[in-house]
Amino acid sequence: MIKSLNEYKKKLKEFNDHNKYYYDLNKPKISDEKFDVLKKDLLKFEDDQNLKIKEVQNSIGFKPSKKFSKVQHSEKMLSLSNATSNQDIDDFFKKIRNFLNFNQKKEIEVIAEPKIDGISAALRYKKGIFVQGLSRGDGSYGEDITENLNTIKTIPKKISADNLPDNFEVRGEVYIPKSEYEKIKESFSNPRNAAAGSLRQKDAENTKKIPLNFFCYGTTQSGQKICKTQSEFINLMKKKGFNTNPLSEVFKDIENLLKNHKELEKKRSELNYDIDGIVYKVNNFELQSRLGNLSSVPRWAIAHKFSAEKGFSIINDIEIQVGRTGALTPVAKLKPVTVGGVVVSNASLHNEDEIKRKDIRIGDTVCIQRAGDVIPNVLFVEKNKRPKNSKEFNFPIKCPSCGSKVKKEYNHQTKKFDAVARCTSEGYECNKIAIEKIKHFISKDALNIDGLGKKVVEKFWELNFIRFPHDIFKLNYKKIEELDGFGCQSANNLKSAINKSKEITLEKFIFSLGIRHIGQENAKILANYFLDINSFSKIFDKKNREKIINGIIDLDGVGETQIKSIQNFFSNSSNTKAVSELIKVLKITDFKLKKDGKFLEKTFMLTGGLSRMSRSEAKNIIEQNGGKILGTPSKKLNYLIVGDSKPTTKKIEKAKNNGVSILSEKAWYDMLDS
Repeated sequence: MIKSLNEYKKKLKEFNDHNKYYYDLNKPKISDEKFDVLKKDLLKFEDDQNLKIKEVQNSIGFKPSKKFSKVQHSEKMLSLSNATSNQDIDDFFKKIRNFLNFNQKKEIEVIAEPKIDGISAALRYKKGIFVQGLSRGDGSYGEDITENLNTIKTIPKKISADNLPDNFEVRGEVYIPKSEYEKIKESFSNPRNAAAGSLRQKDAENTKKIPLNFFCYGTTQSGQKICKTQSEFINLMKKKGFNTNPLSEVFKDIENLLKNHKELEKKRSELNYDIDGIVYKVNNFELQSRLGNLSSVPRWAIAHKFSAEKGFSIINDIEIQVGRTGALTPVAKLKPVTVGGVVVSNASLHNEDEIKRKDIRIGDTVCIQRAGDVIPNVLFVEKNKRPKNSKEFNFPIKCPSCGSKVKKEYNHQTKKFDAVARCTSEGYECNKIAIEKIKHFISKDALNIDGLGKKVVEKFWELNFIRFPHDIFKLNYKKIEELDGFGCQSANNLKSAINKSKEITLEKFIFSLGIRHIGQENAKILANYFLDINSFSKIFDKKNREKIINGIIDLDGVGETQIKSIQNFFSNSSNTKAVSELIKVLKITDFKLKKDGKFLEKTFMLTGGLSRMSRSEAKNIIEQNGGKILGTPSKKLNYLIVGDSKPTTKKIEKAKNNGVSILSEKAWYDMLDS
């Protein structure tokens, strides 16, 4: 609220300065929300005081940002799984060997590449000419930032097209060298933010002033045809004029791989660019292709992060947080301390058993560890510094949010009770569970609504704007305009983003519901079963549910745990009501079945081990060729593939009784080769 003419003049100068930063210099110094608040205050003062010259009202106004056009990637730009220990790396190699059906002692050649802490970009070349550049975006669609990438001197604008396909893509990382960052650090918080902000300038002339660089690290699967290995590709790209990382190295054994990790971690401070780990990739492109990808990460690569930073602090309190699935997670509220350049005020205590094992109490001095972006955890307590009046922490027996009973589920496989205690509320009756369900609903892998982050969801919850996911589509934007940090521009942007999110695929919709144990892969399997929302919605009815559940049991990848979660979820009336309301407001597109492939509309099941490939690889081949995998030999099954190693006799007999075609391992390979 502006109270005087002097304050108005001061704020007006601030307004004009920010207009210049935004429109002329393309270097905004405050957020859109703060600009909205500033403008609103000035306009109100001009009206209240009836000023003769209303400078803000007569100004051009706060124009909406010109967004870069979105372009679909030729192939998804995936993220990477992270490894933080040597055991993680052992597990990575074991999984690869299992998938490829290799002996656990068989050598697998990998290339180790420093993980640049920059911004990923995809460069498209047509007959050797750079024609388009995209940001990673959400992995499926990126922003067209061609003009800005054109300003980077280390990106060749023309390359020799010899031995390259006409349409060729190079992928890599845009970064700012540390030495160059020192010259501009007053304008940015760190080199990565500087690179990100520069690539999103609306005027490429401003990007040109920033000392950006580019390291090439890969290509698409179609681009891989020019070489047999990643190391050959990197060497070829170096000859074509691209910068490649000189510290990349090929290894055949884990011992030297881990030794290289230690050595590079010691050298990282000496490098002229930021790295936060090393990326390991299976070097052979044919093996990469066989291994394929999960929904968001490749099976053939992993990022080995550098060791965690440590520090000491005091626990001021222990807070119990309730998650989307009802899990009660104790969190230590710490006296703020800087660890690895980041201020830490929270640390995960994981569960009740962990608190008891380490004897963690309020008032304790503890050693905390921070690894990457993961919430820090408590390593140990310095008990010699414990206060004399210290008391053991008692874990709650009732949910701190809704008062429901807390229980630990019995695990029939381990024959033990789970370490995690859970609220027994299944639906939206528990406020904390409800708000976490809504956060999951709008998350990146679900509806992914720009401008509606976790903090905004919490704010809207406090104001009683939302209680269920479908409330998002009934928001009062006039009220939102009046909130601190919002304004007309921000409210309109949010409205546009929410409306855009209304069209969603069936698999994303199923994932967005937050059913426990139903991740992206399970959601895809279920979407492939139901095919459309009308079929899916029949599960709401108790009479239909049992029949549908019997059908789902046949699916490979959906086990008893998932079945139980689905039954519990849809047995709760608040869940079914919320899902029904969402179906009314969303446009849910049918699951896209592959329309080609030698196994189109055919169903398969496997029993026993195969000699030439793992069962996982066989399943992957079937799905890539339009087939579907079932988990039981029912009458819906077309083929049962019987491996030579320890097949299950009961499955074979049941398949025969149901008239299923039995394929020997040789017959399966013949079918593949036909």
